[in-house]
Parts: sequence; structure tokens; C-alpha cells
Amino acid sequence: MSEGFSEEKIEVAINTNEVNKLLKKYKKIKKYMKSSLFAVKNIDGTEKIVSDLLKEVQNGQTLSP
Repeated sequence: MSEGFSEEKIEVAINTNEVNKLLKKYKKIKKYMKSSLFAVKNIDGTEKIVSDLLKEVQNGQTLSP
């Protein structure tokens, strides 16, 4: 049997500034998705922000900053 993953052996460098920017962008998108403006645009078919992100993920493309 293999040993598996151990926290002691993992060395990852994470840029906290980039993580904070990503979290801020995520929170803005989630807030937008909860808004009535998003609901109206979604029903109308003119919503582009979230639908473009979903298309990128489905196509396997990387997300642009």
C-alpha cells in the first residue's frame, strides 16, 4: 500500500495577494448572481458575465484574470 498524502511533504508557494484578488472577484460575481438585475438579464437572455465564465469552464479553457 502507498503512503498517500502527508502534510509534511507538501511544499506549495501561494501568493496571498493573488488569492485575495481572486476571492474579491468571486464574491463580486456571487453578489451579482443574487441580484435582481442578474435575474432580469438571465430571463431576457442578455446576461454575459456569468454565462461567459461558464462557457470557458465547459470548454476547458483557463479563466482570464
